[in-house]
Amino acid sequence: MRADKRTIWVDLDNSPHVPFFKPIIKELEKRGYAINITARDCFQTCSLADLLGVPYQRIGHHYGKHKIMKGLGLLYRAMQMAPLIIKARPHLALSHGSRSQIILAKVMRIPSLMIFDYEHAREVPLLNADFLLVPEVISEHVKRRQVSSYPGIKEDVYVPMFDPHPGILQELGVKESEIVVTVRPPATEAHYFKPESEDLFESAIDWIAANPATRIMMLPRNERQATFIRERWPDLIADKKIIIPASVVDGLNLIWHSDLVISGGGTMNREAAALGVPVYSIFRGESGAVDRYLAQSGRLIPIENSQEFATKIVLGKWKRPISPDQTNRPALQRIVDVVDTFFKKSSAI
Repeated sequence: MRADKRTIWVDLDNSPHVPFFKPIIKELEKRGYAINITARDCFQTCSLADLLGVPYQRIGHHYGKHKIMKGLGLLYRAMQMAPLIIKARPHLALSHGSRSQIILAKVMRIPSLMIFDYEHAREVPLLNADFLLVPEVISEHVKRRQVSSYPGIKEDVYVPMFDPHPGILQELGVKESEIVVTVRPPATEAHYFKPESEDLFESAIDWIAANPATRIMMLPRNERQATFIRERWPDLIADKKIIIPASVVDGLNLIWHSDLVISGGGTMNREAAALGVPVYSIFRGESGAVDRYLAQSGRLIPIENSQEFATKIVLGKWKRPISPDQTNRPALQRIVDVVDTFFKKSSAI
C-alpha cells in the first residue's frame, strides 16, 4: 500500500464485494485515484480476489455468529488494519458495509462512504459512515441526510461485463442433458439468519435430489457448511448427485450454465436475476426492497415453504440465450461519479 494525494482505501469484507468493486476500482484508477485494498479472509473472499486478479492485503477473518465474539472481532480487525492504514494515509474509506473499516475510519478521522443494498442490515451504534450510497429502490427506506442512490441493483455494476466460458460443466463432471441446479445455503452466521431458512434449504435438497435428471452444484459459504452438507447427504455426495467444487469457481459462469438457481442469500439470487437465469429464493429473513423489486418484476421467485416447491419451481432445462445481455447499465458510472464527488467534497473540508 502507498500514500497518495488522491488515495482511496477499499475494504473487501465479503466475497460478493470482489466482483462488485473490481470495475469500480478500474474506473476510479482511470480518474487518477490510487486504490489501496484490504480483504477479510472469510467466505472465499481472498480466493475469489485471487481468481479475478484483484490485488489486496489479507487482514483478519470471521469470528462466528456469537454476538460478543462478532463485536470483539470487528474491533480486533480494525486494530489489525491500523498499522497499514496509518502508513498508507488514505483520504477516503470505501466499502460495501465493512464495519471494521468504519470503526477505524472514525478513529483516524478518514471520511467514509459506505455502499449497501439491504436496508435491514444492522449498523454499529454511534459508528455510522459519513455518507451512504444505496440502490434507488431502497433510498426511501434510509432516513439519513447524507445519502445518495444509483439506478438498478449492485449486480448491474459487473454483470454486463460477464463473458461466459464454456466447458465449466464438463470440468465438474456434469452432462449437458442433466438439469443443473446451483444451490447456495443460507448465511447461518449472519445476524439476519432465521432457522426456517435452513429447514427450507434441507427440504429443497431432498426434493431436488428425488428427481433422477437433476445434478446439484453446491456452493457452501465456508468449510463448516461443507462439512455439514457432506455429513447430512453422504450418499448424494458419494454418487456425485451433489457436487461441491474442489476450489473456488467463477460464480457468474456457473450460474449462466445452470438451469436454475436456489439460494438462501441475496447476492447469488440477484446475480441470477441480472443474468436472466430462473432463480428461487429460500431466504426467510426480513425481505429487502431490492428482492421485493425483483420479485414484483418476475425476475426472482420467493419460496416460503416446502409445499411451494412443486407449484413454483420449474425443475427443467432452461432455454439459454446465445449470450447474456451485455447492454451497458448506468449503475457503474453513477457509483463512480458519487465516489468522485464525495472525495472532492470531503477533501475540500
